[in-house]
Amino acid sequence: MIRHIVLFTAKDEAHIDRIIEGLSVLTTIPHASRLEVARNRKSDQLGNDIDVIVYGEFENEAKLAAYKAHELYQESIRRVRPLRELRFAADYDASSDVLFLTHRAVSTVGG
Repeated sequence: MIRHIVLFTAKDEAHIDRIIEGLSVLTTIPHASRLEVARNRKSDQLGNDIDVIVYGEFENEAKLAAYKAHELYQESIRRVRPLRELRFAADYDASSDVLFLTHRAVSTVGG
C-alpha cells in the first residue's frame, strides 16, 4: 500500500476553508482506498505551521499515478494553488519502506 501525505500552508489564514473546499474535490477521484482532507489542529508543542493535510492510501503505484492523472486532480490544483503558500508531499510504500513499526494494544475500560 502506498501512503500519500501532502501538507499545505495558506497564504492567508482566511483562505484555509477555501483550500479545504478545493482539496475536497480529490475525495471524488475513485483510485484511492482512503482519502482524507483535514485542518491541522495545531496542537504540537514545537511547530504548527501546517494548515491543511491530505492523507491518502493507494493499493499500488499505478493507482496513485491514475489519481494524479485524473482531471479532478488538476481541478483541485487550479483551485488551491493561488491560495496556498507551501506544499510538501511524501509518498511511501507501507509494505517495504517502513523502517520502524510499533503495534500497541488498545484497551477499553471494562473490556
